[in-house]
Amino acid sequence: MHYAKTAFVLVLLSSLFSHMAEAQLPKALDAIKKLGEQATGSKTGASGADITQGLKEALRIGTENAVASTSRPDGFLGNALIKILLPKKFQAVEKGLRFAGQGAKVDEFITSMNRAAEQATPQAKSIFVNAITSMTIDDAKGLLNDGDTAATEFFKAKTGDKLYQAFRPVIDNSMNKLGTVQRYNALLGQAKKLPLVKAQSLDVGDYVTHKSLDGLFLMVAQEEKKIRTNPAARVTDLLKDVFGK
Repeated sequence: MHYAKTAFVLVLLSSLFSHMAEAQLPKALDAIKKLGEQATGSKTGASGADITQGLKEALRIGTENAVASTSRPDGFLGNALIKILLPKKFQAVEKGLRFAGQGAKVDEFITSMNRAAEQATPQAKSIFVNAITSMTIDDAKGLLNDGDTAATEFFKAKTGDKLYQAFRPVIDNSMNKLGTVQRYNALLGQAKKLPLVKAQSLDVGDYVTHKSLDGLFLMVAQEEKKIRTNPAARVTDLLKDVFGK
């Protein structure tokens, strides 16, 4: 009887330890998986070269989608996130002009700035893609494991000045067709007539170029985030290899 009880206890303890081991097994496997990801820099074990190309692929597709959404009518004007408004230093002038019955003229100028951005955006595609292709990524693994918009932020910091130089003439051409600067000069003339309102000068081309690029980068960042967080957005084999299926 004594031996039977002892055997029963041993079987019970063995079963208990077995269940405990099974309960801990997923955690152990997860820890091993994380160590593997840290070693390779990728959730899928992709190589450094593949990660670099995958990040560029994400930026390229993000650019294509961003251009498609912003180049259509109201792509800028109808999107509160990127709509180009008068700069903050013009808020007092804008308020004075609207009070003086010039609100329609103000709205026409704002619309003109956004239309210039929308019409220029299609040409931004080749400018962006060329910059992405030639861009050197020193720490691809770091960018892959960083924030949801890390690649876009790196791209902007790395190529922002060059993109401005390439995109400024495109914006100027669009504004010339739309009479954007003429609308601004007309508003400035009206503002100078207002009492207690100090009219300030504005390089319209510089302002619209910067705001257009800011809007495009914001939209590219949103596309990058989709690719990182939504498997359905990984529309190529390379994206699936780097970011996971």
